[in-house]
Parts: sequence; C-alpha cells; structure tokens
Amino acid sequence: MTVYAVSSRRSFLPYDRYRGLLGDVVLTTTGVLSVLFVGVTATHPAMTVLAVLCAALALIRRRWPVPVLTVATGLAMVAIALGRPPDGLFITVGLLTYSAVLYSPRRRPWFYAGLVWAALMATGSAVYLLDWWNAEQLTVAAIIFGGAGVGDSVRMRRAYVAEVTERARQAELSREEEARRRVVDERLRIARELHDVVAHHIAVISVHAGAADHVLRHQPDQVWPVLGHIRTAADTVLAEIKSVISVLRDPDEVRDAEPAPGLERVPDLLAGMAATGFAVRHRQRGEPRPLPAVVDLAAYRIVQEALTNAHRYGDGGATLDLEYAVDTVRVEVTNRVTAGSGRGTGSGAGRGTGFGLLGMRERATAANGTITVGPTGDGRFRVRAELPTDDRAVDRLNPPDRPRPAPAPAGATEDRHHRGEVT
Repeated sequence: MTVYAVSSRRSFLPYDRYRGLLGDVVLTTTGVLSVLFVGVTATHPAMTVLAVLCAALALIRRRWPVPVLTVATGLAMVAIALGRPPDGLFITVGLLTYSAVLYSPRRRPWFYAGLVWAALMATGSAVYLLDWWNAEQLTVAAIIFGGAGVGDSVRMRRAYVAEVTERARQAELSREEEARRRVVDERLRIARELHDVVAHHIAVISVHAGAADHVLRHQPDQVWPVLGHIRTAADTVLAEIKSVISVLRDPDEVRDAEPAPGLERVPDLLAGMAATGFAVRHRQRGEPRPLPAVVDLAAYRIVQEALTNAHRYGDGGATLDLEYAVDTVRVEVTNRVTAGSGRGTGSGAGRGTGFGLLGMRERATAANGTITVGPTGDGRFRVRAELPTDDRAVDRLNPPDRPRPAPAPAGATEDRHHRGEVT
C-alpha cells in the first residue's frame, strides 16, 4: 500500500493569513458586548452608540493605528461630556493605544499615551471640575499607560526577533557564499596543479615523439631509447595524475601524500631537461636552506614552468640563476628567442594555453612575492621572481583555516611564453 505524506501546515495556511483579522473581530465583538451589557442604561443611548463605534475601530487598528487612536480619543471625550462612560470604553481606548504604539511607523509610546490621557482628563475636568478626580482616574491612567508600555515591549521584541532573524539569514548567505568561494578556489587550485603536473611531461613526450620520427627514418636501430623516454614520461604523468585524483576522491589520503616538490628537486628537473637535449646553465648563489612550504613550492613551479616554456619556444638552451638572499629567494630564467618567434611572439612549436604565465603569477602572489615576465630587448626572454622567506611568506590564496588538498607532484605546462601575455 502506498502512503502519501501530506504536510500538516497546509491546513493552517488560511488561519495564518487571516489570523490578525480574526483577532480584531474577536476584540471588536468583546468590546461591543462589554459596552452593551456592562454599565450602559437605557437613559444613555448616545453613549452606547459612541462606545460601540469606539469598539468597532479595532477592526482597522492595524492599518491606520494613529488615526484610529485619534478618533477613539475624540469619541471618548464626547462620551465623557455626555456622562460617565462605561469602563469598557476606556479599556477599548487602552487597546487602541497599544495598537498605535505597536504599529505606528515611529516609536513614541509615552507621547501617544500622554496625549490620550491628557485629553480625557482635560475633558473630564472641564465638565465635572473637581468631581472628576477620583480613584477611578488612576485606573484609567493605568489602562492607557499600561497599553502603551505593553505595545512598546512587544514592538521592541518583534524588532529584536526580526534583527536576529536577519542576522541569521545574512550569516547563512555568508556561509553559502564562503562555501561557493572555497569551491571555486579549490577548483582553481586543482586546475593549476593538474596544469603543472600534466603539461611538462606531455611536452617531453611531444619532443621525444618528434625525435623518434626523425630517428626512425634515418637510424631505426636508435629509436628504442627514444621510445623508452616516451614510455617513462607517460608512466610518470599517469602516476602523478593518479596522485591528484586520489586526493580528490579521498581527503584522508592528504596526510599520506608525499611532500610537495621544492627547490631540492631542481637537479632532477635539469637532468630530465638534459635527457631531451635541452641544456640549462645553472648558477647558484648563497647557501641553500629550508624554505617556507609555500615559497619552496612556488619557486620550484616557477622554475619548472619557465624552463618548460624556454624549451618549447627558445633556441635549445637557457640559464637558471638561483640566489638565496638573507630574507628572500630569487629565481631568474633567461633564454634566447628562436628566430621564428621574433620578438616574443610565441609562435614556436605548439600553441600555449596562456595559463602558464597566469600560473606563475598566481604562485608568486600566493607566496606574497613579485614576478616580472617579458623580453629583455636583446633577443632574450626573462622570468624573474623574488619570494620572501621571512614572516612575509604567507599563503595568500590558501589561508591556514581553509581545507587544502595535497600539492600535486612536479610538472609544468606549455604556454605563450615569448608573447608575454596572460590570457
């Protein structure tokens, strides 16, 4: 048997919509009955009419609170002039004072109560002189000022609840916005890591594939070492992609992931470049020392990206200068531009995505460092980065309170290096 669940709230929707009107009808009915059956005699029919009209004003007390209170006060003044009005009339005036304080645009509780009470007392004193002042007037004052006090209390409580509700809504929106921002940041981080992981090895495979084509035609017996390099590069990139994907699938593996690459891997990177026939002249100044993780990773990725682009768009060689200063580490990669690429047009083999330069800038920014990229004017292209190694080295793109996946292994990407563009 199929059971269909029906929300129980639906049956209460009409009541929620007309709850205020139903309450006003009940109040009006109660006020009219109190006037008809309490303290009214046949000798005062006009008093009865005035009291009933005053009670009927409760129907519109929410829509026009201050005008309704003004009219009710006038009716009460007329009733006082005609004779001793029933207590139900003053109760109605107290209720309308409560409504005026609660629903009026401006918060002026004691002003409204004081005016109403003063008007009634002035009328009574003018008609009855000293006979008007008795203990009953204290009850009238208590009803009017009590209604104003209750109305002001309810008004402040509603304002407080509304403020708390709005704060909760804004906090929820802020949490959702923060969650969306973190998702976007993590996507950018993952994209950057995948870019660095894949493109360098793909570039190596591309170079060896071109060499294999040439060797196969002229020296077929020498093709196997080249194919071995291709296979090694392919296995490496697959392993590194698997490492990144495993972090995405199971965040618990972050703890077990291998450390992020740093400048200590530069010799391995240069050896891999040399295996492809790309010579890099390496000069180092200063004593190597442990660096902040974000600086170490950023420096390595910048070196890797700059050398990869120099390999793709340069003349077959590059110079890497690495300097360990007192409170900074400086990285500089220069290479000559090939004749076919002109003054940094980026028309070398293959087409870059434009993400490499952007990635290097992001790396430098993340480490609170600076980077300059562009032609030098003498036919060379230069990437120079300076990263702080003191307290200024803060991961600005991934604060400590943000969940962070493990950095991906080494890699770099193709780029419009010699164009000097970020697209």
